[in-house]
This record gives sequence, C-alpha cells and structure tokens, in this order.
Amino acid sequence: MLLVIVVLGVISKNATVWIAGIGLLSLRLWPSNQPLIWTQQYGLKIGIIILTMGVLSPIALGKIPWSNMVETMKSGSGLVAVAVGIFVAYLGGRGAGLLTTQPTIVTGLLIGTIVGVALFRGVPVGPLIAAGILSLFTHWLR
Repeated sequence: MLLVIVVLGVISKNATVWIAGIGLLSLRLWPSNQPLIWTQQYGLKIGIIILTMGVLSPIALGKIPWSNMVETMKSGSGLVAVAVGIFVAYLGGRGAGLLTTQPTIVTGLLIGTIVGVALFRGVPVGPLIAAGILSLFTHWLR
C-alpha cells in the first residue's frame, strides 16, 4: 500500500505524499517497529507544531508588524479571515479526533487529495481538514 501511495504521489506531483511514503517505507524496513510506533503516536502532533511554526515565522521575522494585525481586525475581509481561521481550526480538531479513532479513513482521504491535485489542479492542504469536514458530514448523516 505504501508503494501505491508513493506512486500516486509521484504521478500527482505531490512531494509531500511521496516523501512521506518513502519515509514510512524506510521506517517499515527498520529492524524493529519502534520508529513506526513512535511516528504513529507523535507524528501528527510534531507535524502540527512544525506547521504552526512555519505559519508564525513571518511574525517572528518581523515581516508582519503588530499594526498590521490590528488593521486586519478593522476590515470586513480581515474579520472574515479570522472567522474562517477559527472554523478551520475547529475542523482540524475534529479531523485529528476522527483520524485517531478511525485511521483507516486516511487512505480514502489521501486518494481523494491526490485525485484533486492531479485532475483538478488542487493544492494538497492535507487530510486533517478533510477529515474534519468528513466528521461533520458523518455527524449530520446520523
């Protein structure tokens, strides 16, 4: 399955997917399963920390001054951006919970993401938000 994911990542030109697949294949070939178990336990949390650091780095570099953040709160589009950010964070939280309780869903989300990138020129924003949206749909369908 990991080979299929790597191939789909290469076909869709999604470096994140094929690099992750190769990394997991490498860990799978490790003499013990300990690195894979560690990745399963902590990988998502560490990934979110690194992603958050990347998003916040312009603030740390001084490229987004405090005055810019205050001005954002004064415009309609800025307030909508804040609301969307809150909603996406909520979806991410739901998605993390769903991926933890039903890890088999990851395959479908990855396939959907790869198809979206390959056929519709989409951007791979990640299965976490997709899982959050899925959790809302499954909650409403109950």
